[in-house]
Amino acid sequence: MKKTGAQIIMESLIQEGVEVMFGFPGGYILPFYDTLPQYPQLRHILVRHEQGAAHAADGYARATGKVGVCVATSGPGATNLVTGIANAYMDSVPVVAFTGQATRAFIGKDAFQEIDISGITLPITKHSYVAMDTATLARTVKEAFYIARTGRPGPVLIDLPRDVQLDQAEFSYPDRVNLPGYKIPTKGHPTQLKNAAKLINEAQQPLIIAGRGVVISGAFEELKQLAETAQIPVITTLLGIGCFPENHVLSYGMAGMHGSGYANKALDNTDLLIAIGMRFDDRVTGKISAFAPHAKIVHIDLDPAEIGKNVPVHVPIVGDVKAVLQAMQKMIESTQHIDWIKRLEGWRKQHPMTEIRDHSGLLPQYIIRQLYEATGGEAVVVTGVGQHQMWTAQHYLFHEPHTFISSGGLGTMGFGLPAAMGAKVGRPDKTVWCVDGDGSIQMTIQELATLVQDKIAVKIAVINNGYLGMVRQWQELFYERRYIATPISCPDFVRIAEAYCIAGRRVTQREEVRPAIEQAMAHDGPFLIDFKVEPEENVFPMVPPGAAVGEFIEFPKKEVSTWPRRSTP
Repeated sequence: MKKTGAQIIMESLIQEGVEVMFGFPGGYILPFYDTLPQYPQLRHILVRHEQGAAHAADGYARATGKVGVCVATSGPGATNLVTGIANAYMDSVPVVAFTGQATRAFIGKDAFQEIDISGITLPITKHSYVAMDTATLARTVKEAFYIARTGRPGPVLIDLPRDVQLDQAEFSYPDRVNLPGYKIPTKGHPTQLKNAAKLINEAQQPLIIAGRGVVISGAFEELKQLAETAQIPVITTLLGIGCFPENHVLSYGMAGMHGSGYANKALDNTDLLIAIGMRFDDRVTGKISAFAPHAKIVHIDLDPAEIGKNVPVHVPIVGDVKAVLQAMQKMIESTQHIDWIKRLEGWRKQHPMTEIRDHSGLLPQYIIRQLYEATGGEAVVVTGVGQHQMWTAQHYLFHEPHTFISSGGLGTMGFGLPAAMGAKVGRPDKTVWCVDGDGSIQMTIQELATLVQDKIAVKIAVINNGYLGMVRQWQELFYERRYIATPISCPDFVRIAEAYCIAGRRVTQREEVRPAIEQAMAHDGPFLIDFKVEPEENVFPMVPPGAAVGEFIEFPKKEVSTWPRRSTP
């Protein structure tokens, strides 16, 4: 039976197991939308800005492990997706984006709302298609989803001329994909596995640094088994948070610019660094020439382009993290590193990070701590970008994968609210909190309307300090407190929420924090809390620009009170 191009796309989406998409209609994508009512099993969520669609698809993908789908029309609709596509690309998130396009006869002739979105997104997608033939649409969709979710995941774009959506062709969904130039290494080279195992068995001060690649591959048990067998301390990157239980006795938190002092001291002193599914970005390494100066480095990553890109390594292993760790586990000897772990525990006492300072005002760190305790660490927490993002990474303990969702590589303000929306749609069984800043949330605040229209019960904590906080912190520390373009005039967030028919509450005192969080969680629907915090509170520890990771600055110790961070497994 012949079907229109739009019908072929819908049939293909169903074949791929798609249940929901996030989008915004327009002229050149109307045939796509006009066909949607024929397929009630496909849920469409109308966002208020196309950037929100891309971020929602991203959040959905991270929360579920499935491919996220977003839709926009041509021209400005397509270009509004670009930031979200770039964000997914930098953080290796599987997303398929559909965009409308002018009819084939008008492509290249500056037609109304015509734009070369395939060319624009070429550097920020794994692959992009301009679908010029209705007969090949099913194969195109099949390939797009395969490319997006396999290997190192990432976004794929399919540009759809309007007449291709209207034309008819026979529909037959392919059983398999044939992409001769697309090879995915999996197992790792046997010799390199042996070399890595030998170094691990001989090391006196080994250290694991785990990144998002562990989450992508689902190698949680394999990582835990390696750490426990060889008694190796584990630190993570920002996007690796959750891949190793943070209440585990071998967990030493996040490393890097705002990582724990003890994690960074461990990097400075380890004799063997086992880097798993991470890419040695500058926020982790600090000054490259001073990074892990005493260590041999084993680097396990699926993407060969990341091996040796930033940091020279002694044993490169290209392969899927889960498969590599499974193969290597048989070669790892049961070991004790008592003296090494004692040193790390000493650094933990010398450089406390998760303890909250005594202060008369409302500190954001206290809010995050109360959020953790109120949820029992069971929530999915999605952040925007800024100081609140780092406080969340530092003070909420993540014990499970897919529960910390944040923009890492691109650092996209405005990510939090729509990504939390996507995460809640994907995981309706979980409590989903959006922790956002007063600057970050205003970039996509219109998605409050989407929460209401589609009954998406995201809980929102606005950390409101009246500044673009992270930029202000840099101005304070490195630009002689010249606060240029960082003081920010904010609306009344509670009244804004109420205008969108969302319940809200303002909090200004410590004793109000826990009751407000509990009220939000008990409320049947979205809820916004406006936390008015100390305006010039800073995120510490902090590695200054150009410094080695061991050269961090922190709060004076006299201001710190203790709090037990971890329990043994």
